[in-house]
Amino acid sequence: MNVGIDSYCYHRFFGEVYPNQDAPERVISFEEFLDKAIALDVDGLSLESCFIPQFDADYLANIKNRLDQAGLDRVYAWGHPDGLEGGNNESEFNEMMKHIDYAEKIGAKVMRVVGSSHLFRFEPHEPQLKKLTLMFKEATKKAAQKGIHLAIENHIDYDSDEILQLVKAVDSDYFGVNFDTGNFLRVLDDPIQAMEKLAPYVKATHIKDLLPVKEIPVNEWNFFSCVPTGKGIVDNMKLIQLLKDANYKGFLAVEVDNLHPDYTNKEEEVVAASIKELRRLASNL
Repeated sequence: MNVGIDSYCYHRFFGEVYPNQDAPERVISFEEFLDKAIALDVDGLSLESCFIPQFDADYLANIKNRLDQAGLDRVYAWGHPDGLEGGNNESEFNEMMKHIDYAEKIGAKVMRVVGSSHLFRFEPHEPQLKKLTLMFKEATKKAAQKGIHLAIENHIDYDSDEILQLVKAVDSDYFGVNFDTGNFLRVLDDPIQAMEKLAPYVKATHIKDLLPVKEIPVNEWNFFSCVPTGKGIVDNMKLIQLLKDANYKGFLAVEVDNLHPDYTNKEEEVVAASIKELRRLASNL
């Protein structure tokens, strides 16, 4: 099974610095990120649209050429930080529809989408899911015409039963799941139990491994913070075995967001160690 990374691993270097983090010495460009990622000798990249500086045809064609020359699989990731805000943001829906075109231009066959976020987690979910079903039904029709699969990420908002409900309600081969291990854990949904339900629908992944941080209140989203794959509490071997059994065609994309205090400012070390561990696990399948 192939291994890659999501560009959000480098959010601090792109200038998105969390309150508990140190600012980088300087902000990197998107081109510098591509150089770093290609040097890691990965098989695929998930590219967060929030870090792509422009969307004109020539620029996107250049991204496509870089990825093609490096032989990299790719996912186009739209929706950071709050996506469709539980189905209540029509302007973001229109924006998402535009980004389907951008995904096509970089040669992506999968586009990660976001329905909500932890900001809306404690608002009633059923009205959100009904609105999101209508939005994603319409978006999926456009995506399908371009041969692109939309993949809804659990964004510290919905549990696996709700994600499954949404996937079944949209009811399209071109709509599935961007499975984020850490974000399920953060809503107290066991990632393995979630994968057992969702594996047949997974189009893309964010592989996080997490440990609790005693200095952070349990009800804060980052109580579970990122550590290198294999150093946390996620059973990654079981997870990727379930993906293999479901004939998953995508890559395992390492993603880190809020780092555990033991790894402060060590994103690149954590990413490299996680790639190595995922390759080891994949070789044992």
